[in-house]
Amino acid sequence: MDKALRIVVVAPDLVIADPNDQYALAQAERSRSLRIGLLESGFNLIAVLPADAFLQDRLHQLQPDMVILDAESEARDALERVVTATRDARRPIVMFTNDSDTSHVKAAVAAGVTAYIVAGLSTERIRPILDVAMARFQHEQALRQELADTKSELSELSTELHDRKVIDRAKGMLMARQSLTEQAAYEKLRKTAMDKNLKVAEVAQRMLDVAELLN
Repeated sequence: MDKALRIVVVAPDLVIADPNDQYALAQAERSRSLRIGLLESGFNLIAVLPADAFLQDRLHQLQPDMVILDAESEARDALERVVTATRDARRPIVMFTNDSDTSHVKAAVAAGVTAYIVAGLSTERIRPILDVAMARFQHEQALRQELADTKSELSELSTELHDRKVIDRAKGMLMARQSLTEQAAYEKLRKTAMDKNLKVAEVAQRMLDVAELLN
């Protein structure tokens, strides 16, 4: 993986309102460790953002290669905002959490999370985790593109088949009404299409529409 990989971390504010809040202190320390680990692993940490209503605009401006979600008890709300913010411009999403409740892992993955990492965070684990996450994301994107290309090809084939049927019907009508050969009927359709700067199928469809109205 390129060491210049641009990463945005989405995490709560590290400011501790109550210095005696041991849970908040522990989460803040873990979040700092994650950020330090990213830098020590050679990644380009370009921003740390809150999961607020402006997240999508900020991600659009920063154009990161990967988004890391660092969340605990508010993980579900934060995840929803991250997924929404990356919906139009998909990016790998890696979620780091110490929350032992993994009941929503499947939902997180289904929503678009590339990797869901629970506990055991250490600097030496960060690079292989992100390497795998990026590889998986790229593989999924390739599959998505392949599926989109296949759908496009099927759509084109369907349109082509429909156009061919319309042209054949129009040729048949011309052959019956004007005693033309199949080739002559097609040439007449093609010449009309060229004169009117239309596709042959469009001319054929218009001809059939007119014939249907007259009948």
